[in-house]
Amino acid sequence: MLVTDIKNSQELKGKDLLKLADYTPETIETLVYLADDMKKNKEKYAEALKGQLLGMIFEKHSTRTRVSFEAAMIQLGGHGMFLSANDMQIGRGETIEDTGKVLAGYLDGIMIRTHSHSRIEALAEAANIPVINGLTDLYHPCQALADLLTVYEIKGKFKGSKMVYVGDGNNVAHSLMIGAVMVGMDFTLATPAGYEAAPQVVEIAKGISEQTGAKLEFVENPEEAVKGADFIYTDVWTSMGQEEESAIRLQAFAPYQVNEQLMSFANPDCKFMHCLPAHRGEEVSAGIMDGTASVVFQQAENRMHAQKAVLYSVMKK
Repeated sequence: MLVTDIKNSQELKGKDLLKLADYTPETIETLVYLADDMKKNKEKYAEALKGQLLGMIFEKHSTRTRVSFEAAMIQLGGHGMFLSANDMQIGRGETIEDTGKVLAGYLDGIMIRTHSHSRIEALAEAANIPVINGLTDLYHPCQALADLLTVYEIKGKFKGSKMVYVGDGNNVAHSLMIGAVMVGMDFTLATPAGYEAAPQVVEIAKGISEQTGAKLEFVENPEEAVKGADFIYTDVWTSMGQEEESAIRLQAFAPYQVNEQLMSFANPDCKFMHCLPAHRGEEVSAGIMDGTASVVFQQAENRMHAQKAVLYSVMKK
């Protein structure tokens, strides 16, 4: 890393990560470069957070978020504490603000995977220690950082590449869109009518793209969207809490499956990305998911490295 990169990382000390747009484009790139260095030089950071505690609150089920954060803390010399909402007093009516104030007296940082984004904002306001967004209904910033790290590993740069997200305009799409335009990547979002990204997030992304020069497009036709794509990204069509809409969503998103035909409209070396878990035969064909273009497990591993960069930057004493 450059000296300026280290300086940018140190400026995050004690800060929250609620959404990527709270940071500058330079800081987002710094986190990616730091994550890349941490992945390549694991031992250099082995005691970076020695003796520090991260509380991990889960109000939604998780595989990658829980294991990657806990592994990240162990690899940095600290400890991650799994806190199930069902076993805590917030599961019995204690306010999120009271919970935040109590935990701040015990811990050095909090990661939460929850529902409403306003809930994590209330937690961050109450707790005087860093709060990290492990997922809300509106944003998934740690996933986007891992995605950007994956792009950087493959391309060695960001500008000049086109990222296309096909499917539901959900929390993953929101953070990926903001992250991509922040680092200067062109971004296209292809969604069926009625499933577009949240208007307030679109406005944020448009403002950032005007600053960075990234091209931002919103289309309905997936084949038109993926022309010239270097990366095609999708997510499940029915997220947690939307199970009752499953039948309607399957019908609406059927033309948006990422399969061999859709990939043929993209660049020859286009990579397939997915935040996982994936449903083969729904949002992606088995051939693409398990084929040579897929980098989904590289992305999954990079969750840990990207989060190590965040933890190191906001929690290091």
